[in-house]
Amino acid sequence: MTAIYLAEVGDVETAVRDHVRESLSGEFGFEVRRLAAEVSMDGAYDPARRQFGSSQILREMLARCPADAVKLLGITGVDLFIPMLSFLFGQAQVGGKCALVSLARLRPEFYNLPPRPALLRERAVKESLHELGHAFGLIHCPEPGCVMSLSTNLAQVDLKREGYCETCGELLREVLRDHRSAAARGR
Repeated sequence: MTAIYLAEVGDVETAVRDHVRESLSGEFGFEVRRLAAEVSMDGAYDPARRQFGSSQILREMLARCPADAVKLLGITGVDLFIPMLSFLFGQAQVGGKCALVSLARLRPEFYNLPPRPALLRERAVKESLHELGHAFGLIHCPEPGCVMSLSTNLAQVDLKREGYCETCGELLREVLRDHRSAAARGR
């Protein structure tokens, strides 16, 4: 396990992808590589909801996950859902291999506001760190400013810092040490 992979699921702006990539590399200390394989959204679209099922996309990502991946983060511009929620900013299985972030509702334009590219990049980083935090085993944090706090609306996303609180940061460092140790032992 040597790298975090970043997959574009559909069309994603280069500036957003590159900003997320740089932030992940700095936060986790792994090389961040772009996934060459295309991640299909076939079968994920629900015409009644006019949204894409995130679980189907995560299954497709898992099938395409490289053997040397520490984690695989997908970024998409489409609106995501799971049956019990009306929308998602992202989804990951706690302790799993893959995480997915949707830019759709992070965009001011979704709410008929003018585009704000810098704000979109900031929100994308926060949600990427959040979902990868779940993939590394972290759960929701009660501290509102921590990137691992639960966000059910944009106000909560905007309150977060682009980083982990002291407690979540220490838990993450322990997990990352374990990943590096396992990689050094050849597992």
